[in-house]
Amino acid sequence: MGRRTYEAFAPVWSARSGDPVSDRMNALPKYVVATTLTDPQWHNTTVLDHDPIAAIGSLKQQPGADIVQYGFGPLSHALMSAGLLDELRLWVHPFFVGTGTASDLLYRAGSSGSFELAGSASLGSGIVILTYRRSSS
Repeated sequence: MGRRTYEAFAPVWSARSGDPVSDRMNALPKYVVATTLTDPQWHNTTVLDHDPIAAIGSLKQQPGADIVQYGFGPLSHALMSAGLLDELRLWVHPFFVGTGTASDLLYRAGSSGSFELAGSASLGSGIVILTYRRSSS
């Protein structure tokens, strides 16, 4: 995750325990791409402070489960451009908050990769989860 996502997640998840989701989230190894975060307090957190593309590429080569990246910002775009993002799960919420521009969303100039819709789910709250996988073409 990037630093801003880390700063949102760490105080919330680290304060929770005793349920399977919280316990798993706190036990998992976490990697934060940041140059200003020097002393992460969340258990099992490693800061990637230089060349995140090479570091994440190396992590992908190691045995183990899938790597999950939370948030969608500059790091996600860099991973797509480097061909390191294999699947996107976009949660579409039925409301908008705040202000922004097209660059705050998914749009970036140039091609970042080609993905195909692999599945969708609609939650009772109106949230729709769209799963895209890297296109084979």
